[in-house]
Amino acid sequence: MVAEQLRPHGVTDERVLQAMASVPREEFLALRMRPHAYEDRALAIECGQTISQPLVVALMVQAAAPQPEDVALEVGTGSGYAAAVLSRLCRRVVTVEREPALAEHAAATLRRLGYDNVEVAVGDGSLGWSAGAPYAVILVAAAARGVPQPLLDQLAEGGRMVIPVAVSPEEPQDLRLYTRQGAEVTYRSLFPVLFVPLRPG
Repeated sequence: MVAEQLRPHGVTDERVLQAMASVPREEFLALRMRPHAYEDRALAIECGQTISQPLVVALMVQAAAPQPEDVALEVGTGSGYAAAVLSRLCRRVVTVEREPALAEHAAATLRRLGYDNVEVAVGDGSLGWSAGAPYAVILVAAAARGVPQPLLDQLAEGGRMVIPVAVSPEEPQDLRLYTRQGAEVTYRSLFPVLFVPLRPG
């Protein structure tokens, strides 16, 4: 995966490559899906959700540039795979999932595999998780129509947020990197993506 999918397609951060290599993607999939674990595509998980394509996970994490002492927030736990990758790069990860069954399964998987610096919370991801704020890194694994204000509010000084934004129903989503400097938050577009919608509530 690292040699054939990640390095040739723009993943250059050695820490990110090492984290991707260290996390067993098959452990975050149902048994019937495990033969497909290292294909470079999104795969179905429970509750109508997906585990993201490895290249997209790696590029999102690389763009957010997590540092060893950072606290990170992930919105959209899903299977827990991206949270596990982030946990190898940050001091602590809080991941929020709106589907209780997914959250419970992800928490059990992460616990079983020893990712003990990840906290799985059940809640509305568009509200972030104020109890752990501010966050140096925020990764959002669902497409928002507009960037939720609570997520911007929970971004630390110098913090980086990577989020897919739905520009219009006819176009792919725009993956953006938002950065906070003082009161100012700016963004740049990274590349087009297709994520499930971010559903409030």
